Amino acid sequence: MVSATGAAPMKVIAGLHTALGLLWHEGTLYVSSKERVDTYSAFDGTTFASTTEIVALPTGVGENNGLAFGPDGRIRLGISAPCDHCTPTSTYSGAVVSFLPDGHDLHVDASGIRAPIGLAYYPGTADLFATMNQRDDLGDATPGDALGWVQAGQHWGFPDCYGQGGEVCAGVATATASLDQHAAVGGVAIVTGQLGATVGTAAVVAEWSAGKVQRVALSTDGASYSATVTPFLTGFTNPLPIVQLADGTLLVGDWSTGTIYQVSAISPT
Repeated sequence: MVSATGAAPMKVIAGLHTALGLLWHEGTLYVSSKERVDTYSAFDGTTFASTTEIVALPTGVGENNGLAFGPDGRIRLGISAPCDHCTPTSTYSGAVVSFLPDGHDLHVDASGIRAPIGLAYYPGTADLFATMNQRDDLGDATPGDALGWVQAGQHWGFPDCYGQGGEVCAGVATATASLDQHAAVGGVAIVTGQLGATVGTAAVVAEWSAGKVQRVALSTDGASYSATVTPFLTGFTNPLPIVQLADGTLLVGDWSTGTIYQVSAISPT
């Protein structure tokens, strides 16, 4: 925990493996880590008085990633496939899943996504966006990592379809925006003017390997989204978490340096 700008970080939870998803909901902290989701409650400023494992996933399911609370009262979780291009054996691998806040009623919402990492809802809607890492074994045919609008019942084609078209991609969902190849896209937040007119309405996406944050300008006609991608922030080593505060300010973490940056409204000049 970092209690204020410039304060020294304080360890409040230990013993987890690859804790990548954090979500506060009704005073409880949800944490996704290797093959599980835990809740932590009754925080006294230093420690949590109680913790409960609410979701246990199969061994080898893949990496648990971002969490998001939906307007339907369910929590979404992105789970990577346990491989670059194999066919997963668990239905929960390479998928966005959802469950009730107590961990019950776990089911798959959308499947065939190699690695859904960051999750964010378009404000005021039930439209869920996810950053997606693509296969890395395809040489010149390697697609860019992506930002996708994830809807219930979708299949995104992994591992067979990777945007090459043809029969193997028939009926497969397509990305809203294509990002850099091998970018290792991670955190995402959606702003609707809080960062000023220069940024406007956009998804802000971290590219871990590329060391930059992309601005994905979003527009909609009511039935679909279109997007334009431009660089937003550069000079990072490995940006990953992006957190949007209540006032619209963004916090962007740099994984390798341990630094957290605050991004406020940007003037046109």
